[in-house]
Amino acid sequence: MRESLCLWDIRPGQKARVVKITAERSMHRRLLDIGLVEGTLVECLGESPPGDPRAYLIRGAVIAIRSRDCRDILVRKEE
Repeated sequence: MRESLCLWDIRPGQKARVVKITAERSMHRRLLDIGLVEGTLVECLGESPPGDPRAYLIRGAVIAIRSRDCRDILVRKEE
């Protein structure tokens, strides 16, 4: 079985599936509202010049997520 990583471990051009969200209540709700639920495919599109935040393609929308919030999103890389 492949190991779980946090979303921040996924580099531009890589894809992953959401395994679990461990964020606290308000952030957890926001992530659910943008479509980050178990099984969702996420692709890292790139990062801002300073490196944080990164842009992710989630259910057809491009969403910027900060590193501290990505650490609460557990994923598995897609081959």
